[in-house]
Amino acid sequence: MLVAENITKRFSGVVALDQVNMELHFGKVTAIIGENGAGKSTLMKILSGVYPDYEGRIVYKGNTVSFSNPREAQESGIAIIHQELNLIPYLSITENIFLGRELETAWGTLDAKAMRHQTEKLLRKLKLDVAPDTLVHELKVGQQQVVEIAKALLLDSEVIIMDEPTSAISESEVEVLFEIINDLRRENKAIVYISHKLDELFKIADRYIVLRDGKTIESGDMAGMTHDRIIQKMVGRGITLMRKTPCCKQKQEVLKVEDLCLKHPTRPQENLLKNVSFSLGRGEIVGIFGLMGAGRTELLETIFGLHGKQISGRMCVEQQEVHFKSPAYAIKSGIALVPEDRKKDGLVLGLDVKTNICLTTLESMEDMGMLNDSKECNLADKYIEELRIKTSSSAQAAKNLSGGNQQKIVIAKWLATKPKVLLLDEPTRGIDINAKNEIYKLIQALADAGLGIIVVSSELPEILALSDRILVMAEGCLTAELPVDEATEDSILKAAIPKTI
Repeated sequence: MLVAENITKRFSGVVALDQVNMELHFGKVTAIIGENGAGKSTLMKILSGVYPDYEGRIVYKGNTVSFSNPREAQESGIAIIHQELNLIPYLSITENIFLGRELETAWGTLDAKAMRHQTEKLLRKLKLDVAPDTLVHELKVGQQQVVEIAKALLLDSEVIIMDEPTSAISESEVEVLFEIINDLRRENKAIVYISHKLDELFKIADRYIVLRDGKTIESGDMAGMTHDRIIQKMVGRGITLMRKTPCCKQKQEVLKVEDLCLKHPTRPQENLLKNVSFSLGRGEIVGIFGLMGAGRTELLETIFGLHGKQISGRMCVEQQEVHFKSPAYAIKSGIALVPEDRKKDGLVLGLDVKTNICLTTLESMEDMGMLNDSKECNLADKYIEELRIKTSSSAQAAKNLSGGNQQKIVIAKWLATKPKVLLLDEPTRGIDINAKNEIYKLIQALADAGLGIIVVSSELPEILALSDRILVMAEGCLTAELPVDEATEDSILKAAIPKTI
C-alpha cells in the first residue's frame, strides 16, 4: 500500500533519519520497533504530513505523494493516533469526531442529527457503549483512545498509525483495542503499530521494521522472532533487565502515613482514598500496584500536598508530623514527585534542559535578585553527567530529547531539591527497554544513597524487579502488603481486583 524510499530528515544539521526505507502492506499490522530517539516518531510525522520538508519519496497506492500538512494526509487516507490524545475534554464525542469536518444541512447550518447518527455507527463498530453526546472528560482513558480511533475511521483511512496506543489503558481495554485492530485488518487497512511493550507486538503484529539511530536495520515477518532477537536488533547488543536484590527493611523511618483519606472532588460524601496506612524506610523502594482507578496517583498527589484541605489522616516525615497545604510545603519537607505525564506536568517542553533542571531551585540560583547563568549551567551539567542525559548541550530544548532522557530531566529537577522521599508515578511509561533499564539502575542507585522511594507502576514485572515491598490498592483501599520475595503476579493481581462489582 505504501513505500517510503530513502527518507532523510535533518534538524539544525542533526540527522534524525538517514536513508530510511519502509513498506506497509494491505491487511497487515506493521510494528515499528526502536529505542527512544531511533526516529520512529519523526518517520510517522513525515508520513502523516507534519514534516513536509525531507529527502526521499513516498509512494502511496502506486503514486508518489508529498503532503504539505496533516489535513492533506488525512484526506488521502493516512491518519495518525498520537500517544498524547488530541481531544477537547469539554466537547462531546460527536463534536470531537467531527471537529474541523462538520456536516452541514442544505441551509448551511450544522447537521447535528446526521453527525450524531454517524457517531453512533462508529461507536457500535468500535464496541464503545456510550452515548455520542457524552463529554470526553467523562470517559476513561481507554475509551478516549477509542474516540481517537473513531476520528481516523470517519475519514475511511487506509493507513492508520497508532503511536503507543496502550500506554495508559488497562489490560481489558487492550483486548478491546486488539479486536478493533483485527477488524481493521480484515477490512484490508494497513496498520502501523508503535509500542515499547514487546509482548503486545508478538500478539498483534504481522511484520516488523527495526530503526536504530535513524537508520533502517532490518524488516521482516514477526513469525519466528523472539524477544531477545528483537531487543538485540533495537540496541545493537543484548540487554539483561536488572532485578533488585531485596534489602532488609531499614530501621530509620523516613515517611509514615496513617489513616489517610481523600474526599471525592464532586461527591463529598465519598472518599477516593480510604484509611490508607503504610511506612517507608530510608533506602527502601516500595512499589504500589493497582488497576486503573485504584487510587495510586491520587495517593502520591495527596502525599505531595496537591489536595490540601480535601485530606484527613496523619503524615510524618522523619518522625515529625507534617501538614501539607500545598506542594511548596511538601518540597520544603523533602518530598518530590515525578508525575505520570512528564510532558504535561513534569517539563516545560519549549524551554531548554538547563532551565528545566533548575526550575525547582531558582532561589539558590540567584545573585542580587538576578539568575546567575553560571550557577544554572553548573547545576545542569552536574546532573547531565551524573544521570547520563543524552543531549548535545544544556541549551537544547527539552522537547527535542527522547522520552527516556526527558524523564531523567524531571528526576534531575527533583534531585536538585535534595529530597528525602522520591515519589515516582509510572517512571518508565512510554520509554524503550534500554532507557527503562537505565531508569531502573538510577532508582536503585538513589535508594542505595539513602533516598526513600515509592514507585507506582502498571507493569507487574517492573514492580517485581524494583521493589523491596509491594503495596496493592483497589478502589482507594490498601488491600495487601507483600515482601517482594513472597510476591507473585497472581497474588498481586488477586489483591488488586475489587471485591465488589
